[in-house]
Amino acid sequence: MNIQIFGTKKDFDSKKAERFFKERGIKYQFIDMKEKGMSKGEFTSVCQSVGGVDNLIDIEGKEKDLLALLKHLSPEDRAEKILENQKVIRTPIVRNGKKATVGYWPDVWKGWE
Repeated sequence: MNIQIFGTKKDFDSKKAERFFKERGIKYQFIDMKEKGMSKGEFTSVCQSVGGVDNLIDIEGKEKDLLALLKHLSPEDRAEKILENQKVIRTPIVRNGKKATVGYWPDVWKGWE
């Protein structure tokens, strides 16, 4: 398994995801979205895995103006805007190769073991 957790240090669900893998002795790489974020390739892979860019958006996020703008963009433009402004992405994003989840999904991760 090659686990990557994209999240933030203060996000409760990101901490729970880290704990899930730590308790099982599974090595993972934590990427702080505030410091680094996802590359275009990682972003594209996650979008394909989770069923599209709309499934990445945190509709309850603080970036209300950007969220309002995203509703009016084409899917391609929306993806580009989200890649530029990753604050609107829901966390944690947990990747295992081509598989990925958005949010806290321990039942899915158990199937990866």
